[in-house]
Amino acid sequence: MPDTPPQPQPTLRDYSATLNLPDTPFPMRGNLPQREPGWVQEWNEKGLYQRLRAARRGAPKFILHDGPPYANGQIHIGHAVNKVLKDMIVKARQLAGFDAQYIPGWDCHGLPIENAIEKLHGRGLSRDAMQAKSRAFASEQIAQQMADFQRLGVLGEWERPYRTMDFETEANEIRAFKRVLERGFVYRGQKPVYWCFDCGSSLAEFEIEYQDKRSQSLDVGFLCAQPQRLLQAFFRDHGLPHGSAAGLDAQPIYAVIWTTTAWTLPANQALNLNPELPYALVQTPRGLLLLAEALVESCLQRYQLSGQVLATCAGRELEGIEFEHPLATAHPGYQRHSPVYLADYATADDGTGIVHSAPAYGVEDFNSCVAHGLALDAILNPVQGNGQYAPELPLFGGQPIWQAGAAIIEALRAQGRLFASQTIEHSYPHCWRHKSPVIYRAAAQWFVRMDAGEGVFTQDPADQTLRQLALHAIEQTRFYPENGRARLRDMIANRPDWCISRQRSWGVPLPFLLHTDSGEPHPRTMEIIDLAADVVQQGGIEAWSQLGVADILARIGDASDPAHYSKSSDILEVWFDSGSTHTTVLKGSHAGAGHPHGPEADLYLEGHDQHRGWFHSSLLIASALYGRAPYKGLLTHGFTVDGAGRKMSKSVGNVIAPQQISSKLGAEIIRLWVAATDYSGDLAIDDKILARVVDAYRRMRNTLRFLLANISDFDPATDAVAEADLLEIDRYALARAAQLQAEVLAHYQDYEFHPVVAKLQVYCSEDLGAFYLDVLKDRLYTCAPKSLARRSAQTALHQITHALLRWLAPFLSFTAEEAWALIGHSESIYTETYLPLASPNQALLAKWGRLRELRTHVNKAIEDVRATGSLGSSLQANLVLTLDAEDLALLRSLGDELKFVFIVSAVELQPGPELALQVRPSGDTKCARCWHWRADVGHDPAHPDLCGRCTSNLYGSGEVRHVA
Repeated sequence: MPDTPPQPQPTLRDYSATLNLPDTPFPMRGNLPQREPGWVQEWNEKGLYQRLRAARRGAPKFILHDGPPYANGQIHIGHAVNKVLKDMIVKARQLAGFDAQYIPGWDCHGLPIENAIEKLHGRGLSRDAMQAKSRAFASEQIAQQMADFQRLGVLGEWERPYRTMDFETEANEIRAFKRVLERGFVYRGQKPVYWCFDCGSSLAEFEIEYQDKRSQSLDVGFLCAQPQRLLQAFFRDHGLPHGSAAGLDAQPIYAVIWTTTAWTLPANQALNLNPELPYALVQTPRGLLLLAEALVESCLQRYQLSGQVLATCAGRELEGIEFEHPLATAHPGYQRHSPVYLADYATADDGTGIVHSAPAYGVEDFNSCVAHGLALDAILNPVQGNGQYAPELPLFGGQPIWQAGAAIIEALRAQGRLFASQTIEHSYPHCWRHKSPVIYRAAAQWFVRMDAGEGVFTQDPADQTLRQLALHAIEQTRFYPENGRARLRDMIANRPDWCISRQRSWGVPLPFLLHTDSGEPHPRTMEIIDLAADVVQQGGIEAWSQLGVADILARIGDASDPAHYSKSSDILEVWFDSGSTHTTVLKGSHAGAGHPHGPEADLYLEGHDQHRGWFHSSLLIASALYGRAPYKGLLTHGFTVDGAGRKMSKSVGNVIAPQQISSKLGAEIIRLWVAATDYSGDLAIDDKILARVVDAYRRMRNTLRFLLANISDFDPATDAVAEADLLEIDRYALARAAQLQAEVLAHYQDYEFHPVVAKLQVYCSEDLGAFYLDVLKDRLYTCAPKSLARRSAQTALHQITHALLRWLAPFLSFTAEEAWALIGHSESIYTETYLPLASPNQALLAKWGRLRELRTHVNKAIEDVRATGSLGSSLQANLVLTLDAEDLALLRSLGDELKFVFIVSAVELQPGPELALQVRPSGDTKCARCWHWRADVGHDPAHPDLCGRCTSNLYGSGEVRHVA
């Protein structure tokens, strides 16, 4: 017989083209630095912010009132933190369905801009020139800062921000001031206020910081002018020591004071003793010394004197006794007496227990002297606003006070009044702008009264003090974090009256006409204030500045002689500017956030230093105007530091500019860093930290890319599978998404972002990447494109993608909008709301939670075998699992599809007392298409390298899946 002819062998094929491989135009690399500016431009050109407002027309409002940054200099990383946090909160509320408005603002008046103008154009500018140049300078700074804020992806009403130098805002500030006057909280008085010589103006408490300062401490003797009265006070009960009366009478008696401010001594007008403190009369080689009994030993040691206490008496016994000024013998101008006043602030904690009182230069001294009858016009105030003594001051006239200390010490030594002097380092108040030491200096200023007292032009008096109103408002406010409540409450509870007047040019005027003789305001002041507001509304503060006294009186129809009045040149301090912005922005000019008792924002958000700044001034003004706070909630964040926790400083070289990060890595990385950091403390940033943020961004982006790629051919209108028909693992994935969404939205409700970022990172890497998407790949790639099995997976992925984009959108704004352009049906993701996911099935979550735990054990066992080299991929593995009854029933409920969950080719289950696993390489053949190792590979001679499920999926009715 002839040989049988050879049969034709089937040709092995490349089946990759038969797989449903993922495809998306969403790139793996974001190229953020190159692409972000284009998105910003597109958002601006199409008016995205206004379109979002239109999309939420009629929805409940959410108003985050912007604390205005100062319009001077480029933004720094702290500005970026602040603006990104605000933007994330507004966007999260927008997605929650609110009409979430954000009106950016700028603080434009005040000294820093005046300083900048003087550096550019020199000192000595006229008021008109200073105002014109300041307005132009502030406008330039705002334009620069605005571009940088927009580059960060911040959405807001950039075409119409609010600025404290806007005519309407300036006018409304004047109107707010008038209302504070009407409520009885404003008075004019002369009292010591913080004064900065570099500023040439008074400062608020908010503008003070404490730094170490080197000073010369002095112990100075005041010679008793009434020795008999003093000796009688000490020896009233027992008489003078026998045989010593003449000797005591003949000796000089000194009250010794200790001070660190030699410059205040020329203005001394009293001595303060504590009424309850025991004082000692001490015999020394230099005479009799009056000292606090508890400090005798330390004082004598400091003076290098021996001494003996002759008698003691309480401070109250010495009240009214007079002492000579220590420079009385140096110049006739100091031949005056200083009486003893009693004051609790004289203590035996340090010094001598006797406080020298220069009432012009200390609040406690001032209060004590005034309480003891010293007339205001009798208070000595030789220090001028520029830091020099008045020319007429004896011995030291014209000298700068900081340099005059040495001359004062020498004069005291020459008169025999200096007992000790040494250099010390101590904490001292400084100007937070110039970092230069400040002083208390008495000046005629306008104040907002915290406690009971009489105000000027009171027409509608409040029934509580401002302190009471503000403290009550704090209790009605929510704080994030809660510890901010105690901080603000303590500041309000202990703060002095608020000095609101400043001696500058660039600012909102205090529109007073003052009588040239009495200094009293014009009786028609309230009409003058109304006039000022109207003039400023039309032409800005410059228009009011250019009006003379005669013009003002003529406009209100007053026949007073203009020569009898002078126009106040003071301005309202800038904290009144920013603290009153709610009267404009929240009252209708922009946000229109109304409240029956005054404008109210949902949230104020700033750094924690603003408890003494903007939060503080805003609270006081609103409490004065409406008896309530202008905000429902206060949120504070920390400062930026480097990776080692050090404050950022140009001299240290650890400053990281947001512009630099945006151009190198992208603004999205700044946003993610802010979101991922617990802002309740300091926010650390350096190159290593940013590198970790970049890695986290890539993982999230890659997850998004996988999701988008696998739903690119899915149309929910025609392809979606009903929930009841979804495969079980898909229903579990949606239940897990719903569970996570509840957590995410709860965090967003409380303005928490770093837990969201942490949970989404875990979700992307563990829930999706390491489990669900890993299991899903086989079904997505190998099942028929339109099969129920694949469409079920895509239905779940579509919902998860939409939900995930919304969760990410508050902080990954550019990325979320980029992805939304591929799958959304509206122009912006921010016109959408959070996806309404069904309540999570708890039984399903529990079941698959246990399956995932068992899968972890399986994966470890497989990896251990792979490490020996006897096994390739997990699909080559056959498993034998021994399980207890409960787990056995759980896994058997998945039937033959359990292998898809474990991503192996076969699973055998058997009962046993505890979990045990065996991993063996499959003895079957690998399918060229699905890569499973199966006994039926080659069952169809036409496709010898395909398994039965692949031939069915390609050429038959397709495999049926129920679980995975």
